[in-house]
Formats: sequence, C-alpha cells, structure tokens
Amino acid sequence: MVGTPIGNLGDLSSRAREVLMAVELIACEDTRRTRGLLSSMTVSASLTAYHEHNEVKVTPKLIRCLEQGKSVALVCDAGTPLISDPGLELVRSALARQIPVRTVPGPNAAIAALSISGLPTNRFIFEGFLPRQQGPRQSLLETLRLELRTMVFYESVHRLQATLEALARVFGGSRPAVLVRELTKIHECLYRGSLADLYGRLDKSIPLKGEFVVVVAGADQKYSAEEADAEKIFRILVQQVSASTAVELTASITGLSRNEVYRITRL
Repeated sequence: MVGTPIGNLGDLSSRAREVLMAVELIACEDTRRTRGLLSSMTVSASLTAYHEHNEVKVTPKLIRCLEQGKSVALVCDAGTPLISDPGLELVRSALARQIPVRTVPGPNAAIAALSISGLPTNRFIFEGFLPRQQGPRQSLLETLRLELRTMVFYESVHRLQATLEALARVFGGSRPAVLVRELTKIHECLYRGSLADLYGRLDKSIPLKGEFVVVVAGADQKYSAEEADAEKIFRILVQQVSASTAVELTASITGLSRNEVYRITRL
C-alpha cells in the first residue's frame, strides 16, 4: 500500500519512489493520473486499473500475481490507499492467503486538514464522504449530533452546500468548523467559522472550486450529556403518552426548559 501526494508532487517520499520503481505491477485508480506521477521516474512496472467499479473482478487477478511471486503496489489517485478509496477487498484477500501486506505511509487529507484546523486533535473520528441522499445523510448526522470528538469529512465541490446546510441544521449553526480547500496545492485555503457562517460564505468569499475537507468540532461535553439524557427520557415517555406531554414530563425530570426539549428532540 503506497501513499501518494494529495496535491504537491514533492510530497512523494523517497521510499515510495523506490518501491514504485522496484515492483512488477502497480494497481491504480486512474492509469493516466498515475502515469503522470511516475513520469519523472524510471519505472518498468505494468499498470492496471483498480477502482471501485472493478475491485471485485480485478482482486483475484492481483492475488494470482502475488501467489506467483510477483510484487504489487497499490496506489490511489491521491493520498493513502483504502482511506475513502478502494483496496479493502485486496488486503483482506491477501491476508486470508497469508500473503504479506506492507505499507509505505504517505500523505492523507484528513490528517493534514485536522493538523491545521485548530480544533481538538487528541480524539477524532473520520467519516469520509456523507451519503448522497438527503434521508440517509440526515440519519447519519443525527447519530453524530452528540459526538464529543472532532469530526472529519470529505466532500466534493458539487455537494458541499447541501452538506454544510445539513450539518448546520442538525448540529446547530453555531458549531465551530473549518473548511480546507485544495490541500497542498497552489490555491490551498483554510476557512474558520461557525457552520452557519461557512455556509453563508460559500460561492462568495469561499470559491466553490477544488476539493474540500470539512472539520467539525465535537459537541460540548457537559451539554451533550444533558441532551443525551433528555432525549433518552423523551423517547421512552413518548411511547406511552403524547409528544407534548412527553416534552413537559422530560422538562420536569431534567430541569431543562420546554423549548430546549423541543430543540433536542427536533419536534
């Protein structure tokens, strides 16, 4: 597994270069893009396409090459293989056959963005790309609403507005967040603010161009615990009484106001 640059070609490590020049076969998402990366090297390896649409079909072919004693490197278009990119099928198949799997660490957009975000880095979660459809996206964000750890997402330019709008609606517009655009490239930019602020700046002071990483602060620990308790109590009560009565009882039990309970339960 060979990590490749996420933008700046100078980030290709000397070890990655040596491995790519030494292996007999390179599996890659886009052969044209990988040939561009390899253009400055003397590479004798054959290139074969390996992406999400042919992963199941091509994996057995790569395994046969490995079992014949050939060396294979897997690269993705940018960054570390398997991190929101194909490769899991190959790794699992190789491990099942006791074929050694090694890593050549390299750039990773999630870690790079987190390291300059200014948000807590001691504990975080990586969610990759959110679901495309509104319903599944909403459901996933609801499960993350009380998450205490910093959250890292990838997003395409075409879906960024919908994603930020959904994040602001579910997490609250005041939640701190950071947008990182075009990491390690010429036009790299970082934008800090609340979710509502960042959403309002899209296509104004924040160009809708390039690739984005979204880093979102976790929920406040104290308030999150209160919210979690209130939501749990409400969900139990609402199975026995009307929603309005459940709100009143939840407020009475927790000491929160009715408006706070309404907000927490999204009524």
